[in-house]
Amino acid sequence: MLRWLTGRGAAAHRIASTRAQIDPRLWDDLISHYAFLRALDATQRQALLARTAWILASKTVSATAGLRMTDRIALAIAAQAALPILNLDPAHYEGWSEIIVYPAGFRIPRTREDEDGVVHEYLEDAAGEAWDGGPVVLSWEDAADDADDFNVVIHEFAHKLDLCNGEADGVPPLSHCTPATRKNWVRVLNESFDTFCRQVELVESQIPPDMDPESEESWTWWSTLPMDPYAATDEAEFFAVSSELFFVNPTLLADRIPRWYDVLADFYQQDPASSQSHPQIPA
Repeated sequence: MLRWLTGRGAAAHRIASTRAQIDPRLWDDLISHYAFLRALDATQRQALLARTAWILASKTVSATAGLRMTDRIALAIAAQAALPILNLDPAHYEGWSEIIVYPAGFRIPRTREDEDGVVHEYLEDAAGEAWDGGPVVLSWEDAADDADDFNVVIHEFAHKLDLCNGEADGVPPLSHCTPATRKNWVRVLNESFDTFCRQVELVESQIPPDMDPESEESWTWWSTLPMDPYAATDEAEFFAVSSELFFVNPTLLADRIPRWYDVLADFYQQDPASSQSHPQIPA
């Protein structure tokens, strides 16, 4: 297992060693599997490899619930997690040390207080979770999928970026941005989130009253939205869900919510919609 090393020299050595140990054939196979990684140019792929090695050298990637950890699984998760910090300081991912991987979806204990003050305990199905100050928990079944509208790894690591400032509120660290950019972020976030919430309410009102709005049949209506309606939960989920789309289907986000795409591009210091408009370099 690869664990965090506090000494800079030791850490640099471990990262270089980890990078050297990554099987080129396994890396090429990984790039070819995920369309959003195939869209990266040669320079970006080299940067991604370096960031991936940093994650593997900095975190313990462990399996649970009967899953057997392999180099392929660890590499796939680390590479997807590395994409959001491709051009950011990796220190955004410091302060915690473990990635826990389930074979498939898992259940999380939750509590909810209703309007009468009664506390209800229940289990919630999940594909991922990011703990404040703790590990990232992922479903391998979902992380292995190359979907064009969903990416659990990017989603949970976007939450980790958001949590760098304390509370998850849709505003990640913007230290590399100008004061004007930071002010613009909050304004565009609020406007984009409010607009999306209104779109969700409109779609929900159009679903036949005798139809379960969470059924597969209802997706005919939900699919008209630019992204999963879960993004309307709050600003933190809006940031995480739209970050998924920013990397896996950026042209859709750029077309449907262009101002929000622009502030995400400024934060991540990447413009995947522009890159994907050009022929992809063969894997």
